[in-house]
Amino acid sequence: MIKKPRISESEIGIQDPVTAGMYDRLARQLRDWGWNGVREMLSADLGSGALLELGPGPGYVGLELARQLGSRSLTGCENSPLMVRIARKNAAEYGMAADYVVGSAMALPFPDGSFDCVVSSGSLHEWETPRMVFDEIWRVLRPGGRFCVTDLRRDTAVWKQWLLWLLVRYRPLRTGLQSSMAAAYTAPELTAILHQTRLSDAQVRRTFLGLCICGVKS
Repeated sequence: MIKKPRISESEIGIQDPVTAGMYDRLARQLRDWGWNGVREMLSADLGSGALLELGPGPGYVGLELARQLGSRSLTGCENSPLMVRIARKNAAEYGMAADYVVGSAMALPFPDGSFDCVVSSGSLHEWETPRMVFDEIWRVLRPGGRFCVTDLRRDTAVWKQWLLWLLVRYRPLRTGLQSSMAAAYTAPELTAILHQTRLSDAQVRRTFLGLCICGVKS
């Protein structure tokens, strides 16, 4: 297989209300189908402590995780104020007192050792400097805290990419999916990046459509 070169994607997130509404509906549908990566994260033995989600978007992944794990608290850090408002609305529907803040994953607005677990789904490819984000994850985790990051994989088989493209019915989201896939990392690329961080012992494994990076702060 010929590996295509990675094409960076902007990390400004979704700022258009119409596109944000489409994405919220798609994320809700993926949640209902069980295709939003929650199962992979549940296998990471995250525990029921304070949970931080990076790039929560509409919030369904963190909300589902917190509900199934019985998390003591749920916090989300998102760079799009529009998505923060949607996540807060969805948290209210779940009946959860989640705390969503606007901020950058490269400089998380939390003290050292604030969380027992950190997760992120589908935002890794948008991080301008992943090495900085992984070090920030290490910083805000308590000793023994766990993390799990999932995302697309650029070298996913073409037929799987087409399957995902067919599931996304909205044209703006299809365009976004194509750019996100082009910006996604391969397993060797991520392993090399992690070796430059405090999370160098993290496990990187391929999933059906992407990658799963899990580990513990030793």
